[in-house]
Amino acid sequence: MEQTTETKANATTATLSSGLGGVLGVKAGMTQVYGEDGRALAVTVIEIKKNTVTQVKKSDKHGYSAVQVGFLPKKESRVNAAEKGHFKKSGQPGFYHAQEFRLANDQGLEGLSEGMALTAEFIKAGDLIDVSAVSKGKGFQGVMKRYHYAGGFKSHGASVSHRQIGSIGNRADPGKVFKGKKMAGHMGHKKVSIQNLKVVRVDLDQGIVLVHGSVPGPISGIVTIQKAVKAEV
Repeated sequence: MEQTTETKANATTATLSSGLGGVLGVKAGMTQVYGEDGRALAVTVIEIKKNTVTQVKKSDKHGYSAVQVGFLPKKESRVNAAEKGHFKKSGQPGFYHAQEFRLANDQGLEGLSEGMALTAEFIKAGDLIDVSAVSKGKGFQGVMKRYHYAGGFKSHGASVSHRQIGSIGNRADPGKVFKGKKMAGHMGHKKVSIQNLKVVRVDLDQGIVLVHGSVPGPISGIVTIQKAVKAEV
């Protein structure tokens, strides 16, 4: 897919409008709005804060084409020397989050430079987008919550085995537990991507995007927004 970059006349903002480009936002919560047909729609509110270009990577130097973006700036007192040196060209001392957007080729890098801000102008109401975020962490959980196991018998002498996993293997053959066996363990806190969510409303002046449906992660979690790669025809 061709990657294009749109730049403003004042050369301070740019938009990655196609390909694997996108923008970062913060999950602000959920609410409901009414559509044109009068139906109430559950929407997730994503706040689009400033996305600062911190590095432009070209294939001849780095082996691939990409734009590195800094998100949520830090106070200078909280930045170490290595971060100050890396983010110096962007005009900010440092960021809490840095992420790359890969481009198909160097043509999409034309007009981009460190310090510019990426905007969400490529998103319009009615578009389909893909969102990615780190899901809520649930801690150490058993198999009933983690994998929806049925659990053990509830009566007839099933003492303290109601929520246990049960058998995890066979006898002397194969004499081991196979790798990948679903067992109790850490649940959540993984990158989750949701495809083909519909954009209900975009307010660039207030920096708000309303998306129909749920978005992974907690409130104040960082969300990556990209154009849908498997858009329904």
